[in-house]
Amino acid sequence: MKTGPLDLKAIFAVPLVVAVLSLIGLVGALLGDGVWDGIGWIGLGAGVAVTVWALIARRHR
Repeated sequence: MKTGPLDLKAIFAVPLVVAVLSLIGLVGALLGDGVWDGIGWIGLGAGVAVTVWALIARRHR
């Protein structure tokens, strides 16, 4: 499958989303307990989930 050159928006979209979620997770984990802990887990877990997904997707190619 041939593809054309990618623009900057296509290259940096997913890393930017992961970075924003990680930042929200870090701030949420530092702010308090209860709901904030859940926000921290979700935000920081997003980077791990994307990495695992990418590794699995790469093996199935």
